[in-house]
Amino acid sequence: MPVLRLHNSLSGEKEEFRPINPKRVTMYACGPTVYSFAHIGNARMAVSFDLLNRVLRHLYPRVTYVSNITDVDDKIMAASKDTGEAIDVITRRYEKIYNSDMKKLGVRKPDVQPRATEHILEMIAIISMLIAKKHAYEQDGHVLFDVNSYPGYGVLSKRLQEDQIAGSRVDVGLYKKNSADFVLWKPSTPDQPGWDSPWGRGRPGWHIECSAMAEKHLGLPFDIHGGGADLKFPHHENEIAQSCCAHGHETDPRAFARMWVHNGFVTVAGEKMSKSLGNFLLAHDLLKDHPGEVLRLALLAAHYRQPLDWTENGLHQARKNLDTLYRALDVLSDVPDGDAVVHHGVMAALCDDLNMPLALAALLALAKDANRADLSESEKIAIKASLKGTGALLGLLQQDPKTWFQGGAANDDDAEIDALLKERTEARKNKDFKRADEIRDLFAAKGIEIEDTPTGPKWRRAVK
Repeated sequence: MPVLRLHNSLSGEKEEFRPINPKRVTMYACGPTVYSFAHIGNARMAVSFDLLNRVLRHLYPRVTYVSNITDVDDKIMAASKDTGEAIDVITRRYEKIYNSDMKKLGVRKPDVQPRATEHILEMIAIISMLIAKKHAYEQDGHVLFDVNSYPGYGVLSKRLQEDQIAGSRVDVGLYKKNSADFVLWKPSTPDQPGWDSPWGRGRPGWHIECSAMAEKHLGLPFDIHGGGADLKFPHHENEIAQSCCAHGHETDPRAFARMWVHNGFVTVAGEKMSKSLGNFLLAHDLLKDHPGEVLRLALLAAHYRQPLDWTENGLHQARKNLDTLYRALDVLSDVPDGDAVVHHGVMAALCDDLNMPLALAALLALAKDANRADLSESEKIAIKASLKGTGALLGLLQQDPKTWFQGGAANDDDAEIDALLKERTEARKNKDFKRADEIRDLFAAKGIEIEDTPTGPKWRRAVK
């Protein structure tokens, strides 16, 4: 079996992946907060960990992949106040949209997709253990983790305690002993969602959610924890602190998760994505204008740990590469299907810290081989089987080539286009170039592109 090596953010090094139990690999990745549509940064995380999930399933007999839904959060409450809609109405709607959009991107739904609101008792149990072990304290209706009680704080982000300042979702409150202390439980007003607890009616802090859900559904320790690089501090740092301290493993951060995997940031044409700059791109909107596979490949274009700059050129390159791959399958359309296999060069690249750019290069080289004139029948069968098997692993090449080039599901005018294409072929054969040009102009008006190939002319709907 190929050896999978992954960059472990905890050690800062690329390590051989050695599952705790080779018969059941366990992985957790932080999912969305469902108060609005997912942006392409969210989509990159989902696609990156879907790829890792697929690779793990290829290598091991069983994988349990958990990715949560955060459905209690200040942003959700703000959305409820702004719209007048009930919180559960908002969260269920955007959870459904998120799953639908990710499915269009080829993302398989996790084995378990727990909601935070369904794990309040588990969160209360962990908080109680932290208070009992003197790692947390109650103050003014809040329960906070005492960062000074845990000398290992900063082990993941490599931040020294004196460098730990308030960041994203870090509240500097008067009720804190230390500005770096983070909220485990906070009080709720009558108009806010809340649950009864030993510290009064309230709701959980953000960080405790993932600790509780990961522990319940995977057990401790588990193999891989992941998410976007923006979550490394403070969210993932705090997960390690509270989970390890609750269970008496203050000196062993691997007692929570053995490996930490983080995908890089997404910029748009070189700029940080921001609503104020007008470049805040939503996956839901992009899917209206581009096939899901194009967006998926564009999100995988850069190595997952590296920054990804989202550009129109990148989208067109992804489409061009997919056209090349589908064209190879089209050339082999009359070749019998063999047993699907994964191309060895692609698998070797993926086992080297999910090196997708190298994997894509190997797959495109295989597609080029499909056009060789000297192929035997057995070689054609082998190439087709490798293209289809590798495509299935990558979440690509999931359509029939004709469907791909003709823009998806059949349209009412497909028969007319086929007839015109046939007429154009006859006109060119008879040297009636005037009629051939007229048909070409008709195609252009319909947004149809024609490509003359060795096996005859093909048409497709132009990319928007």
